[in-house]
Amino acid sequence: MCGYTGMKNVLGTPLQPCCTDPMTGYYRDGTCATGPTDSGRHVVCAVMTAEFLTFTKWRGNDLSTPLPAYDFPGLKPGDGWCLCALRWKEAYEAGVAPPVKLESTHQAALDYVSFEALLEHKLVSE
Repeated sequence: MCGYTGMKNVLGTPLQPCCTDPMTGYYRDGTCATGPTDSGRHVVCAVMTAEFLTFTKWRGNDLSTPLPAYDFPGLKPGDGWCLCALRWKEAYEAGVAPPVKLESTHQAALDYVSFEALLEHKLVSE
């Protein structure tokens, strides 16, 4: 675990966990923490939708097919996942961006996407 203590989210408050089932994050610690080796910037905590999973597979990043060799279960609609900021932005521009957990999205996401775009896709609690 990389230790995300002190990291901030896009709201400027302490970074909160994204998802632990399935275990997500560049460091596989359940958070969208990032560091110098995370060249993809896996910093947007998103909740998967069927539309997004189809889109990202079409774009060459299949997140729905299990890869047991990498202990990856494959994602399904409703799963939380730390997405690469540029992939989320690409989906946003295509009109298929998944909902975002703002409190779990690392502030580094703001280097790639606007706060307004993230806010527009804020996950609405039930």
